[in-house]
Amino acid sequence: MMRVTVTGATGLIGTKLLAALHARGDDVTVLSRDPQRAQAKSNVEALRWDPLQEPAPSAALQGRDAVLHLAGENVAQRWSSSAKRAIKESRELGTGNLLAGLRALPQGSRPAVLVSSSAIGYYGAHREEPLDEEAPPGSDFLAQVCVEWEAHARAALELDMRAVQIRTGVVLDRNGGALAKMLPPFRLGVGGPVAGGRQYVSWIHPDDLLGIMLVALADERWTGAVNGTAPEPVTNSELAAALGRALHRPALLPVPGAALRLLYGEMAQIVTTGVRALPAKPLMLGYQFHYPRIDEALAATLA
Repeated sequence: MMRVTVTGATGLIGTKLLAALHARGDDVTVLSRDPQRAQAKSNVEALRWDPLQEPAPSAALQGRDAVLHLAGENVAQRWSSSAKRAIKESRELGTGNLLAGLRALPQGSRPAVLVSSSAIGYYGAHREEPLDEEAPPGSDFLAQVCVEWEAHARAALELDMRAVQIRTGVVLDRNGGALAKMLPPFRLGVGGPVAGGRQYVSWIHPDDLLGIMLVALADERWTGAVNGTAPEPVTNSELAAALGRALHRPALLPVPGAALRLLYGEMAQIVTTGVRALPAKPLMLGYQFHYPRIDEALAATLA
């Protein structure tokens, strides 16, 4: 049994993570702006923390074995000035205040490891180039947010903690994220590839993302940046075709990139440019993917 503190526990991945931790008998504490809501939703101990305003509370960190930090403003929205500020501050200030709480603990009472969420947006647009964890960062807005986000998380090393940053890809979950937005038009038979369809989508099934997180908590070999993506990324056209097969619907109607840019503005570049990220480190460390291929991942997700 591990004693684990989790931030971002009420989000799409956080709720699944809490269930997985509970299933294996871990002692879980949640940090939340709204602890009553978090406790009612997750049935675990929840303590109040405003990540933009204050260091994380010592009571939630002292004597714990690990911290899983998932909190952050949703990226999948139109990037207005206020949205970009919220995306940036929630990751940089939030992670910085988490580290401030860890730094304030007495030596010897800190958790052994900080597993922190990041994103494959770290790499920026690279078209068809395959990218492992050693690839350099991009220069666009999201890439620079990820650079600063990870830098704050790596400060855990100065506290003699192990630090892992999981660069998450597109999570295939029918209840949220990109797949949930794709399902209605595809079910109606009016789905298809976006912006030409040649750009890569680095995807992952939720079970594998959770598997990577749980292994990273316990295995001391896991350090630094880790690509949380399946070993076989696909092009947007291949994803559209696979989703059509899974739903037994045609997937031939293209979506122009201009339409996405009109809807989402600058944020549309994530979809129209794509990233071909490869999980070199998980594979090297022996992680066995439950869903390495897109067809079986979609079949399991939509079952």
